[in-house]
Amino acid sequence: MLEAKVHLVGAGPGDPDLLTVKALRLLQRADVIVYDRLVGEDVLDLAGPRARRIFVGKTAGRESVAQEHINALLLDLARPGRLVVRLKGGDPFIFGRGGEEADYLMAHGVSVEVVPGITAALGCAASAMIPLTHRGLATSVRFVTGHCRAGWWLDLDWSSLADPKTTLVFYMASLHLDEIVLHLVAAGLDPETPAAAISSGTTGEERLLRAPLHALRTALECRPLPSPVLFVIGPVVDALTSKDRTKHPVAMPIGTLLAHVAHA
Repeated sequence: MLEAKVHLVGAGPGDPDLLTVKALRLLQRADVIVYDRLVGEDVLDLAGPRARRIFVGKTAGRESVAQEHINALLLDLARPGRLVVRLKGGDPFIFGRGGEEADYLMAHGVSVEVVPGITAALGCAASAMIPLTHRGLATSVRFVTGHCRAGWWLDLDWSSLADPKTTLVFYMASLHLDEIVLHLVAAGLDPETPAAAISSGTTGEERLLRAPLHALRTALECRPLPSPVLFVIGPVVDALTSKDRTKHPVAMPIGTLLAHVAHA
């Protein structure tokens, strides 16, 4: 007997070539695809011709689809014999509310399969040639949310985060960047710690900006990056970059940057 089932699928960081084989197969067979704002058209174009597409994207600070509505929609769509794909940018279980959706569906008798994807921290850092761990520079890496409810302060253990041997990757942190920098420095992290901001990572629109931690906000004001932006903080940011190229912040299309490096 067929069961009602929803597939929570990670779409990866943006480049459709970084989809898993399983994710691609599900997209090609899907009857319904419920997708987020961070899922690009290049990924959606890989879906089969019969798939119905439903957009449920969220944008920080703007009116968007409530999570409760998304949960109810998935429950309504789940029918025996219908292949439902809940497509999320990155990985469903890393700051994607995939756990909340899985919990809701299973509590209502719907089977759930999770198909992991390459999270933004891994894909964007690799595309920007930033090793998240590197011998002699970083022995651990932490993925941290920079998002909280409007009017609230970030409730983080700043003393543990301010470890010079730990690479920090902040998701959804643009609105709280000043607060993050202030707390990290106050907790003992060197204000000269290398930092990077990455926008549209792994795609042809990728932008990369490097600056010391204390100057990151100023650098972004001089050369704004389109949202969403991923922040990487730690000595690994400069691990594969010669010192003469890290004296000034850089923000340009990654293709232009690579061409510049090739001819330097």
